[in-house]
Amino acid sequence: MSMRSPLESVPVLHIGPVPITAAVLVTWAIMALLVTVSLLVTRRLSLVPSKWQTCVELVVGTLDGQIRDTMQVDPAPYRALIGTLFIFVLVANWSSLVPGIEPPTAHLETDAALALLVLLATLYYGIRTRGLRGYMATFAEPTWVMIPLNVVEQITRTFSLVVRLFGNVMSGVFVIGIVLSLAGLIVPIPLMALDLLTGAVQAYIFAVLATVFIGAAVSESARKPPEPPQSPVRHPNRDKEGNA
Repeated sequence: MSMRSPLESVPVLHIGPVPITAAVLVTWAIMALLVTVSLLVTRRLSLVPSKWQTCVELVVGTLDGQIRDTMQVDPAPYRALIGTLFIFVLVANWSSLVPGIEPPTAHLETDAALALLVLLATLYYGIRTRGLRGYMATFAEPTWVMIPLNVVEQITRTFSLVVRLFGNVMSGVFVIGIVLSLAGLIVPIPLMALDLLTGAVQAYIFAVLATVFIGAAVSESARKPPEPPQSPVRHPNRDKEGNA
């Protein structure tokens, strides 16, 4: 029996000419689940929070604190993107615990799409904060000779997001699959618990790196403190004449 390559995506159905793989179906299911849960949790918010609302506020507060500490800016414009990335990657990683489900993040195309989203968000927030000319000028820092290296850095750090997430999730799926085939259902339970921890850590790292990349794009303009009002300059000779 031949082993299927982890880079291979086999379509399970077609919508017209478009092939739909199992990873895409699981991704759609996760998206529907997250939207449904968010609507149910936020539809009855009140000044006296329930247990669910308290948990949500704790998560949002922790997320805001992480964004504020990393980027040194108001977290409100970035909360939705960073929070969605973290929760999606977390749920996608943990979906491997459902029998018969392979996590979407174990497929290269899903990780590439997430990394591309981070890249586009970096460009968007950088241009929105600095302006197009100001953001393009950052590629010439500290000198114009660095333009090719800065462009390559933008590409390579996006590629590193793909490789890091894909490698860690895929290795966990392989290890648990091998142990399950050799030892049955009971022995891999500790490994599944470790997989939960690994999935949470990978989701956290992905969200933090996205925050760092976006923060680097907006840092100079966002962190620049407002200039203090200038007090009028008093001339000592004029003061003496006035007092006289």
